[in-house]
Amino acid sequence: MSKQTIFGRIAQLARANINAIIDAAEDPQKMLDQMVRDYTNNIAEAESAIAETIGNLRMLEQDHKEDVDAARDWGTKALAASKRADQMRASGDTAGADKFDNLAKVALQRQIGSENEAKTAEPQIASQSQVVEQLKNGLNGMKERLEQLKSKRNELVARQKTAQAQLKVHDAMKSIDIMDPTSEVSRFDEKIRREEAKVLGHQELASSSLDAQFEELEDLGELTEVEARLAALKSGSSGSIES
Repeated sequence: MSKQTIFGRIAQLARANINAIIDAAEDPQKMLDQMVRDYTNNIAEAESAIAETIGNLRMLEQDHKEDVDAARDWGTKALAASKRADQMRASGDTAGADKFDNLAKVALQRQIGSENEAKTAEPQIASQSQVVEQLKNGLNGMKERLEQLKSKRNELVARQKTAQAQLKVHDAMKSIDIMDPTSEVSRFDEKIRREEAKVLGHQELASSSLDAQFEELEDLGELTEVEARLAALKSGSSGSIES
């Protein structure tokens, strides 16, 4: 994965407006689950690429340090060879002095080469260091976004479960509401009321029939008394006539 690809992906994901994406989604929870998977995969890829970039930077820094150390070592050797040449020249050994002067020149050439290598690497190291810092910051931004996504997803799931539970409670309460004409309890209550009314009707009907029978008995009693009195009259009349 190139640095430009890493930059583009990190920038795109870090700038993502989570709330706007959720609002536009037909199934927010499903969309958030997919975004969490995408973010997790992209973070893993970015971490791998950034680790490789950091590794390359550390290699450049190590090479630069080696060049700096080599330049210093060659400078030390050049100085030692030059001093040795001066000592030999002072003692009259011109050939030996020239030899060590030539060695000092070789060391100085090597020193210059190492210094040039170090100087050439310094801008690249500075650029790579800046890239690494940007990638690290972008990666941290992606991780923060991932946590926001997880939090949003968990919040959405919890709200959905709460809403579903409230709906179940509402339905349960509705089913046992005795004032609800569509409920089973209300229909059962109405059925019992009709049966009770029917019993009252039968009782009232039976009471009416019994009253009528007692009235007939009272009428019968009156007739019987009349018959008795009539018989007494007749009996009395017969006695009077005979006497």
